[in-house]
Amino acid sequence: MVWIPDINIIESIKTEFATLENQHVQLLYQGIVLTSNTLALTSACKMDLHRFPFDVQSCSFTLQSPIHLSKELLINPFSDASFLTLSSKKAFQTQGEWELLSINISKGRANPLGQEQDQLIYTITMQRRPVLYVIIFLMPVLYFLVLDLASFFIDSSGGEKLSFKVTLLLSISVLLLLLKDMLPSTASNIPLIGMYCVVIFTLMGISVLETIFVNFLMAKGNQTVSVAAMESTSALSESVKDTTGASDSVADSSEERLYTLNVLKQILMEFQAHQNHQERKPLLEKIII
Repeated sequence: MVWIPDINIIESIKTEFATLENQHVQLLYQGIVLTSNTLALTSACKMDLHRFPFDVQSCSFTLQSPIHLSKELLINPFSDASFLTLSSKKAFQTQGEWELLSINISKGRANPLGQEQDQLIYTITMQRRPVLYVIIFLMPVLYFLVLDLASFFIDSSGGEKLSFKVTLLLSISVLLLLLKDMLPSTASNIPLIGMYCVVIFTLMGISVLETIFVNFLMAKGNQTVSVAAMESTSALSESVKDTTGASDSVADSSEERLYTLNVLKQILMEFQAHQNHQERKPLLEKIII
């Protein structure tokens, strides 16, 4: 025989609330009748994912009667916001991905047909736990960027550097596929984590292009050096031939000079011998006399 008013939740996306009716009614001496029901609610909440996974979301639940006006039915909270927040945190033991911050209570009025209806609004503020996303996504992407920077110290003579960079680029592509599954498709603007991944992916792509360009320049330089080496080798052979011919002519001229010196030396020796003979001849004549 207890009358329970018709109160709906506007944000609910299901018509069935799966109400678990309580069979017990408490009657206080002030004339207050207490009863409670448990509802399984599925609602739609607009979320701002710009700072994902470090975002804070607020969802509202509006209690309103579909038929009773404000002069017929007033909806008031049973407790204040602080007590409701504390009791909800105690009841909400396994918070999972979300952490309950606060529950605020406010009053409102609706005018669907020009007649006011009383509203009671509960605003639930929750914060996402970012540790899991940091470990499985943000840190690996940062490590890939560090490895890409460290790859500049790899020798560019072989193809290991380019293959290593391409492997890192493919790894970032796989992580971007994971990000697509993490983010809801209803995001109205680009999250910061998406911009973070795009910037790192762009830097690694530029790094791969830089490696390809450097390998191209090194290949062109090796070709130029080989051509210059061939030209220098031919020029060196020609100069060796010229030097050999010049050395032969120098050897011939040195032999001619040596022959001339020997002839002059022999003439000088004969002249000295003849001069000594002329000096000795008067001396012998004196001794004979």
